[in-house]
Amino acid sequence: MTLAQLRPTDLARVLVVDDHRTFAELLSGALASAGMDAVGTAHSAAQAVAMAQDLQPDIVVMDIEMPRQDGLAATRRIREVAPDAVVAVVTAHRDPDWVVRAAQAGASAFIPKDGSLAEMIDVLSRVQPGQMLVAPSTFAGGAPRSSPAGTRGAVPQLTRREQEVLDCLGRGMQVKAIARVLGITLETCRGYVKSLHAKLGVRSQLEAVVKAQQLGLLAAADER
Repeated sequence: MTLAQLRPTDLARVLVVDDHRTFAELLSGALASAGMDAVGTAHSAAQAVAMAQDLQPDIVVMDIEMPRQDGLAATRRIREVAPDAVVAVVTAHRDPDWVVRAAQAGASAFIPKDGSLAEMIDVLSRVQPGQMLVAPSTFAGGAPRSSPAGTRGAVPQLTRREQEVLDCLGRGMQVKAIARVLGITLETCRGYVKSLHAKLGVRSQLEAVVKAQQLGLLAAADER
């Protein structure tokens, strides 16, 4: 069962993966208290893959940094053995490159490990296959830790329609859905996306959202 198929009375089944047992167990308990079905905790990549194959959870909350095999490698394997599961990576990394790497590995959400529990629950409640949700706090406070302060670049001037398209991209919407919501043709919408790529200096929709969040062009999820 995919998240889109969950009935209102169903609880999302969540597997938490973190090599720090205490953190994993506390997070699992917190998610259960928030109304999710915490089906288990795994403490290594190999254990995570085995449990995902056995339990077939709806969501896997995956720590990126683990011994022997990292969480991104485990994410790729989980996408193979539990194709209906979505993976939300949790990490201390805030560099946009990590967001792109997580998406390439098959993750559907990117959440800072030092963010709030409320933010994590909000992201997990909205995550969907084929999309990439980036928690608003990922780039809060300025440039990524690995980048020198003040190197975020100039903020491009967007037209009203470009901003509307960007806002939709920030919600994880696909181009066809954006065109339908805004009442424009698919080709016109693609033109706006191409223009956004050029103005932001990016090559993909994911990079566009990440760059826009860095530049403050996207409002936080609770402000939209």
